[in-house]
Amino acid sequence: MIMSCAIAIDGPAGAGKSTIARILAKELEFIYVDTGALYRAIGYHVLGLGLETADTEGVIDALQDLTVAIDYVEGEQHVFVNGKDVSGSIRTPEVSMAASAVSAIPEVRAFLLDVQRGMAATRSVVMDGRDIGTTILPDARIKIFLTASPEARARRRHKELLEKGTAVTYDEVLADMVKRDYDDTHRAASPLRRAADAVLVDTSEDTLEQAVARMKAIVLERL
Repeated sequence: MIMSCAIAIDGPAGAGKSTIARILAKELEFIYVDTGALYRAIGYHVLGLGLETADTEGVIDALQDLTVAIDYVEGEQHVFVNGKDVSGSIRTPEVSMAASAVSAIPEVRAFLLDVQRGMAATRSVVMDGRDIGTTILPDARIKIFLTASPEARARRRHKELLEKGTAVTYDEVLADMVKRDYDDTHRAASPLRRAADAVLVDTSEDTLEQAVARMKAIVLERL
């Protein structure tokens, strides 16, 4: 096992960051940290309280009594909100949009900053999100910006949602993807962008296996 190394993977929604990062971490014997799940947890919490994500003050107030944690159960990552396992509940399109909205609030990002940095300070990690290499772990040893065309990402997400029994059309998923891209790249707090020292990887034409192989080759070359 390679010790004390942080791998930061950034990119737009649906680029396959979480899936690829999880596989990569397992093969390298690193800890996988899904930061997007943390924002989804807050989005889930806000919706559960009946709040509008546009109600910034309400969202900030909702953080006061909130505990968000990641733990591993039989080797699988689970996300907890105030002690409740919400791993399966945070993957809906509604929560996805809520996560994108609350992530634009500086107080929300500050709330999760220490949690994320604390994980990377004590273990070798693969961490993915929107601003890992630019804001969360600017000194990460390896940075990768993983992307794909909106159409390719929408096809993959649509297939995934259908397999989970979620009734949604490809056009709806594509529209959601385009909106999230705009929101993520135009928000005032830590917008999605490629770090100057990040390696660009476009997986529009790749299978999952090909994408993982490309990422692993980049990591091993730099280690």
